[in-house]
Amino acid sequence: MKQTILVTGGTGFIGSHTTVELQNAGYKVVIVDNLSNSDAKVVDGIEKITGVRPAFEQVDCCDFAAMDRVFSKYPDISGIIHFAASKAVGESVEKPLLYYRNNIVSLVNLLELMPKHDVKGIIFSSSCTVYGQPDPENLPVTEDAPIKPAESPYGNTKQINEEIIRDDIHSGAPIKAILLRYFNPIGSHPTAIIGELPNGVPMNLIPYVTQTAMGIREQLKVFGNDYNTPDGTCIRDYIYVVDLAKAHVKAMERVLDTDSEALEVFNIGTGHGCSTKEIVETFEKVTGVKLNWTFAPRREGDIEKVWANPEKANKVLGWKAETSLEDTLMSAWRWQQKLREEGIQ
Repeated sequence: MKQTILVTGGTGFIGSHTTVELQNAGYKVVIVDNLSNSDAKVVDGIEKITGVRPAFEQVDCCDFAAMDRVFSKYPDISGIIHFAASKAVGESVEKPLLYYRNNIVSLVNLLELMPKHDVKGIIFSSSCTVYGQPDPENLPVTEDAPIKPAESPYGNTKQINEEIIRDDIHSGAPIKAILLRYFNPIGSHPTAIIGELPNGVPMNLIPYVTQTAMGIREQLKVFGNDYNTPDGTCIRDYIYVVDLAKAHVKAMERVLDTDSEALEVFNIGTGHGCSTKEIVETFEKVTGVKLNWTFAPRREGDIEKVWANPEKANKVLGWKAETSLEDTLMSAWRWQQKLREEGIQ
């Protein structure tokens, strides 16, 4: 049995898939989640897939005393993967203070508690939003691309948190960290036992696509058709969530088991840009379902185009995105169909 890993936000979309991959790789997992945007039943799904039930604590990472008790209860925690954060760009523009409190206080608490409880490493769930809108000469984006002014409070919290980790390590904190800047995770586990299940109206594109296809949402709005892109819609790097989850396992192995630098940064993406319109058309093609969709005005905080250069992660972590867009979108549709079978939504 490998080390014990604390996964904050572990019942969420990326957290649950990463917990599965960690357990498949032999790690023990303790999940901490306040269930603000997820469901405790996800733990049952993780157990069903892996045959192992992760420990689960319903705790808010912003509660320092409660997190201190978690570390005391599980004294063998060696590493942390920190997902717990508010993550919707649009909502962050409307509720900036909520985002600053949730996303920054939670990280500071963890960093303060790590030396106290002898926790060696942390993988931080960062984002391509730290690059802002990259200049054309910096596409695809490498880890050395300039950090631009954030386009949203959400993006700003990712930049600030990266700086907090960097400053903490520079001060001599006895920890190691990897910042994973990932692009747009989509899809669901191939078993359709876990997937993306946002509470309320989805803030992300793919759940809105699948819910529109299922008739739960009346119409999909594609924000902006006048961007400087081939078809006028925003371009993103969409990565299969299971591929992304496997990158966290590789990163954790590197932090805990190798003589690597105290702080490293990796882009986790496919290396291919795909427009919103292409997503809609590919979804229709692979599922055979016609979507009711229309163009809408641009949305504040959205970046025009960004996609990754993942070569560093490919070489150093030995990780690569392997799943096609078609298979990824099909997995998302199977998950939505499973939810319908179970009477959810």
